[in-house]
Amino acid sequence: MDKNEYDKKIKTLISWAKAYYVDDDPIATDEEYDKLNREILEFEQQNPTLRDPNSPTQRVGATVLDKFQKAKHLSRMWSQEDIFNTKELEDWIKRVKKTVDDPTFVCEPKFDGASLNLIYDGGRLIQAITRGDGFIGEDVTSNVKTIHSIPLTIDYDQLIEIRGEIVIKKDDFDMINQQRVKDGEPLFANPRNAAAGSLRQLDSSITAKRKLFFNIWGIGSHSLKLQNISEIMELLWSFGFAKPPIYELCNSVQCIEKVYHQIIEQRDEISMGLDGMVIKVNNIEAQVDLGYTVKYPKWSCAYKFPAVEKVTTVIDIIYQVGRTGVVTPVAVVEPTNIDGSTVQRATLHNFDEIKRLDLKINDKVIIIKSGDIIPKITKVLSSRRDGTQIDIVAPKLCPTCKSELLNEDILIKCQNLDCPSRVVNSIIYFASKNCMNIDGLGNKIVEQLVKEQKIKDILDLYSLTYNDLIDLDSFQQKKIENLLNAIENTKKSSLVRVINALGIEHIGEVASKQIVEEFGLDILDVTFDQLISLDGIGEQMANSLLEFFRVNRDFIEKLFFIIEPTVEAKIEANDNIFKNKTVVLTGTMSVSRSEVKKELESLGAKVSSSVSKKTDFVIYGDEAGSKYDKAISLGVETLSYDQYKKMVG
Repeated sequence: MDKNEYDKKIKTLISWAKAYYVDDDPIATDEEYDKLNREILEFEQQNPTLRDPNSPTQRVGATVLDKFQKAKHLSRMWSQEDIFNTKELEDWIKRVKKTVDDPTFVCEPKFDGASLNLIYDGGRLIQAITRGDGFIGEDVTSNVKTIHSIPLTIDYDQLIEIRGEIVIKKDDFDMINQQRVKDGEPLFANPRNAAAGSLRQLDSSITAKRKLFFNIWGIGSHSLKLQNISEIMELLWSFGFAKPPIYELCNSVQCIEKVYHQIIEQRDEISMGLDGMVIKVNNIEAQVDLGYTVKYPKWSCAYKFPAVEKVTTVIDIIYQVGRTGVVTPVAVVEPTNIDGSTVQRATLHNFDEIKRLDLKINDKVIIIKSGDIIPKITKVLSSRRDGTQIDIVAPKLCPTCKSELLNEDILIKCQNLDCPSRVVNSIIYFASKNCMNIDGLGNKIVEQLVKEQKIKDILDLYSLTYNDLIDLDSFQQKKIENLLNAIENTKKSSLVRVINALGIEHIGEVASKQIVEEFGLDILDVTFDQLISLDGIGEQMANSLLEFFRVNRDFIEKLFFIIEPTVEAKIEANDNIFKNKTVVLTGTMSVSRSEVKKELESLGAKVSSSVSKKTDFVIYGDEAGSKYDKAISLGVETLSYDQYKKMVG
């Protein structure tokens, strides 16, 4: 790299840093940023006299925004040295051992959020400051006081800075983005951006709704006399701060690597986003001896995870037809390795999302994949367009049966009930675990049976015989007998299960149960007025059910004749506080929520999945989600699980 190339890369890195830290609108992935940063840093180390004074490698953090009052940290908030593999870990430990004999290391997850410094004095939270440039940040005290995971008082009366990461849990992040879609607002690219943006809201009531969470990772200025950081953390946890899901002491590379891979394996099970593992020298005196570089402490580093976010190119759009006829666009991308697997497709959900992203064929995009979650496009890099981009036009004909599609604005649907894609997907759904639970009738088997013309709809399942299946590939005697028995065992199933298994749009398990309990086997003759009189059944749901019954009545009557579905007698509950009340459950309880739901239903309550003004009670457990927050905002009565148990005896 020469000086001209260096200057160009500096300009690019500065623009990326501003977009990430200041604008909360990243235009490059973490992997791209880290790679370019390391290239620039290597040049600067080899050519110190040519170093640009504005180089992002010389900065600890971002420029402070002017929207909040600036505030100074009592002691500097440092950055972390990044390492990416075992060789770099070994080199880092060798440097430590030049100063410290037989060091012990603390290993813990590195949460992916926004750094925050809390200042307590006299046991009270007196100030909360964002990291900013490491010396001066933004005073966000009023917002932080809305975060339940941050104690307003602690059992320590001396001045102390407590530091950690503000994050948004994965489920809460998804709910925030769902709400932003409804409100016509742009989606957050990831939980980290959502956490940073939420922390810096001028209106603290907005912050309060975002369900922010604080993960503690260290301290700044303090007067504690403890010898090890692990002892300090135990004390801080005792103050009421959350303990990380993994926290281990190690004294070897092998032990550190074991913990690192343990965190990677459990990464998707942890409710908050992680981007690596932090390693610290445990002994405080050893930390002092090691000291600091210009940018980071020599006694701590971040062992980063392999990238799960990549830049790729959209090369085509294909269309999938679901069981209800909805046509879903899917992006075909250049094969890209993400987290150990090759990604070639990404879901786009609907055409409204294509418009929102302003996506075109041949666009460079950021694609993300976490564990088994379907890859999705989070951002279009429109600044990289080269003139070859092609607009995406919604199809007018079904990609499977070529019949004309119905355009319902956001959704585009195939109305042909005989469309092969609808047939296959409707049978797959009918046989799934939460529906009729036909063991042995998986996706590939259904596709094979339809392709070989053994079945053409759900009814044909019940006329299958041994002779129909014996000539098919991979079908042996035992497999055939098991499948036929599984189909036979669906007879006499509950009517609720059968209605849910039909896959009627907008009618799920909860609605199926409510409608069946009210109308039983007379469900086919229910009217629009009868349906919308039920709490929670709106016009869209009612019209969807009635239209499905109108079009498919003969089919449903034949299915009922074959299955002979059963309806449980409705038992009238004794009078109690929950009878005829609408209840919502949220959070983790000492028993499963399904058990609590059954108990409430036996008391005559209706258990709903969403909070509204019509909700009578919200019963919550640990880590209650946004449903709890909404209940508070609407003035709905909330009960802890323990309070609920006392009320029902």
